Amino acid sequence: MRVYLLAHTPDPEKTIAMAAKLCYSPSNIGDLKGLVEGSDQTDFLKKIIGMGHTSVLEHANFTFGVEGISRATSHQLVRHRLASYSQQSQRYVKVGEQFEYVTPHTISADDEKKLKFDDAVRAIHKIYGELVDSGIPAEDARYILPNAAATKIIITMNARELTHFFTLRCCERAQWEIREMACEMLKLARDIVPALFESAGPGCVRGKCTEGAMTCGRTEEIREKFKNLSS
Repeated sequence: MRVYLLAHTPDPEKTIAMAAKLCYSPSNIGDLKGLVEGSDQTDFLKKIIGMGHTSVLEHANFTFGVEGISRATSHQLVRHRLASYSQQSQRYVKVGEQFEYVTPHTISADDEKKLKFDDAVRAIHKIYGELVDSGIPAEDARYILPNAAATKIIITMNARELTHFFTLRCCERAQWEIREMACEMLKLARDIVPALFESAGPGCVRGKCTEGAMTCGRTEEIREKFKNLSS
């Protein structure tokens, strides 16, 4: 898995701060812009986040590129609807001789199971190639490809949706692959705007675990992990 931060709103903290100040100020936008650009907005951002005035976070966008995740994980990812996605198409991009796929750790840790898994994927790849070579369109031949098939995707989310995404997908209850991806995205976002994302992560980082009987039971360990999370 490879995760990249491709682009983001320039000076996201200042854009957010200006939007927040506008809500409470009689000043015109030009004056507010000068005020915001002339000072550090870190403490102000922490204050508005603490107040729960998170709608202003929607003015800052972040675009990530992700390679080498499985189709199983991309299906989970695109359930987050307040985002924009562009994914490599299995309809237009044929699987070549090198078929990249993702093997779960629980399978790769067992040599016998990994061998069976690899054999099954190779057999699927072989049949896919035979179908395409016989004239079956790639858009139909792809029906045989497994959830393990690797994909590439570009994701754009605003800071508010990212925070929500991190709450759900950095949690130990999330599946391992999307959790790893979310944590890598959080590291990159935190490097750009620490004040926005210093308290981001699973819900237990900011308060009580909400998973009930399904809790991992490791709240303090998780809090320490995300306190020190960096790229």
